[in-house]
Amino acid sequence: MSWAIIRVRGTVNVKDKISKTLKMLRLHRPNHCIIVPENESYKGMLNIVKDYVTWGEINSDSVELLAKDRILLEGGEVVTSADLKNFGLKNVKDFAKQISEGKIQMNNMKRMKPIIRLHPPIKGYEGNKRSYKEGGSLGYRGEEINGLIERMCYAQK
Repeated sequence: MSWAIIRVRGTVNVKDKISKTLKMLRLHRPNHCIIVPENESYKGMLNIVKDYVTWGEINSDSVELLAKDRILLEGGEVVTSADLKNFGLKNVKDFAKQISEGKIQMNNMKRMKPIIRLHPPIKGYEGNKRSYKEGGSLGYRGEEINGLIERMCYAQK
């Protein structure tokens, strides 16, 4: 499985240890997202930054939605099926399945940006000072991260 990690809170008055951990995760700004494999090292990092990010298990449908217009190559180009064939993948669905199962990592794919820039969610966050269990939007949210990603992937009109 893979986790989608989204930064919710900003940069003001962040403690140094938390700031360094967010930089290691490459989450420099709010509404930035990364997809990482589920392992102990990332679990420890998430425990440090739990008051600034939200995360959960991403499914292949959400990865496919992100791949349509949010996952970019160097130069700002959207990923196409031809680009995925250069990585040894058949199509976008195969890419989404491999990423969500944790078989491949985005940061190991050359020319692909590991950071996904998202819009703020439609109807906003539930509250950026409380955990998800308490009715807020911070911390672990499990499969519910897919609903948040869907709310953050809308086309500009």
